[in-house]
Amino acid sequence: MATAASACDKVGVPFPPLLRSIAGGVERLVDRVLCVAGAVAFSQAPEFMQQYLRRLEGHLDEARLQLGKFTEAAAQSGMTLAQFAANAAHNPDPALAHMGAVVQDASQRVAALASADAALRGASALSRPFVFLAHADWGIARATWAIYRPAVPTTAEGAAYALAGMAAALGLYHLAVRGPVARRLARRARPPSAPVR
Repeated sequence: MATAASACDKVGVPFPPLLRSIAGGVERLVDRVLCVAGAVAFSQAPEFMQQYLRRLEGHLDEARLQLGKFTEAAAQSGMTLAQFAANAAHNPDPALAHMGAVVQDASQRVAALASADAALRGASALSRPFVFLAHADWGIARATWAIYRPAVPTTAEGAAYALAGMAAALGLYHLAVRGPVARRLARRARPPSAPVR
């Protein structure tokens, strides 16, 4: 003999109007807070990349200056930079052999920084974050972050990033929080199916 289910098990108890009103108000407040938070967070991306690019250019100028001194020393010896580095690397004196590695590292550093600089400058506003991630020098990025100060963007690019941030924050909230909670409440409010006899 089946036992009778309690009234609460049969039908979900509806929320009182006051609680529904409070819940709706809280949800609207959460939406607005998430919109502002997403807009502020994403709108900082163009400013951060601009400050990163300035720092990257400084590193590139310094690396080119150092490489220029090596190139000048090679020219005074009647060699190309590559010949100068190879001769130094094969020298039996460990100090001079190390100098060859330093010259090669300087040349590679200039090439890498110049490539990253050109890629970021040539990127569109939409592709710039992906180009940044692909070419980032994380040492320079950390140094930029250490002195970064948020700014209010006044460009169309900043506005576009702010809108993208609002959409991302709201989308994440609705997919990860609001949607699952609403589905769970709907399941609880649905009357159970009649038992099979």
